[in-house]
Amino acid sequence: MFIDKAKIFVKAGDGGNGCVAFHREKFVPMGGPSGGDGGKGGDVILVADKNLQTLMDFKYKRHYKAERGQNGQGGNKKGKDGKDLIIKVPVGTVVKDAQTGEIIADLVEDGQQVVVAKGGKGGKGNAAFKSPTNQTPTTAEPGEEGEERWIELELKLLADVGIIGFPNAGKSTLISVLSNAKPKIADYPFTTLTPVLGVLQLDVDDFVILADIPGLIEGASEGAGLGHEFLRHIERTKFLIHLIDVSDFAEKDWKEAFEIINRELKNYSEELSKKPQIVVANKIDALSDRLKIDEMKKYFQDKNIPFTAVSLITREGVDELINLIRKYKEEWIK
Repeated sequence: MFIDKAKIFVKAGDGGNGCVAFHREKFVPMGGPSGGDGGKGGDVILVADKNLQTLMDFKYKRHYKAERGQNGQGGNKKGKDGKDLIIKVPVGTVVKDAQTGEIIADLVEDGQQVVVAKGGKGGKGNAAFKSPTNQTPTTAEPGEEGEERWIELELKLLADVGIIGFPNAGKSTLISVLSNAKPKIADYPFTTLTPVLGVLQLDVDDFVILADIPGLIEGASEGAGLGHEFLRHIERTKFLIHLIDVSDFAEKDWKEAFEIINRELKNYSEELSKKPQIVVANKIDALSDRLKIDEMKKYFQDKNIPFTAVSLITREGVDELINLIRKYKEEWIK
């Protein structure tokens, strides 16, 4: 199961209490203060891990608490600091304060980390309060409480190219043809229930990461269908492949299909609507009249939008599409 949003409670460790103690020694009033300081509480730290792909773990465990610092002891012994609590999250996780919505961190690199709750300081023991005017202090500080808060985790896939289009446009088939991804493919709407990542190898040391985004429909930006749940995964991409099913022009005019998807992108995010696109007409093997492809080509050329046509079943046009991706990768991915 792909989980890309979670809400968890984190509590850093409390600081240990300072100690009140006196060292028994001849000719020293009351033996002298010897209470040690308390240890610091452990921090709660989130660390990005490239081996994780989902926030599934946080569905079953929502409360996380770091170790508290130990109390100070006599003989000027400082309490042991509490252990930090390390929580691993997928690369691409955005961390927000659940109450304010403020972004705490955007963890986009493997190993990148952020402290989401700081451990409390340890209290000072009575030895720290000794002074010329107070040779035998009998007070010590309690440890500070560790920070606690609810945080929201939101996963945004790290992909160079997002593949968008209506359900059944062939996005899952496209990513399986272009890359090493093996999405589940079937002939019914909303085949893809989760985003799928794949890698298109362009050369020995040249590749692009593709993300198959579940089908968008009209109203997706407002929560209709599955689109609203996954539009966020297109936000990090550098450009989009817009797939249009041309096997049945009677079902939905291709211009209307193109405009509906782009309208949903704009309604969700103005920035998203400005991402460059390569438009791909799919299922041309089912066309009886190839002149319609020439009509599409002229339409998108007039809009200065790269266009090509393919049949993912017969593999016709796939090499041309790969060449387009290679060409515009150099221009659009810096």
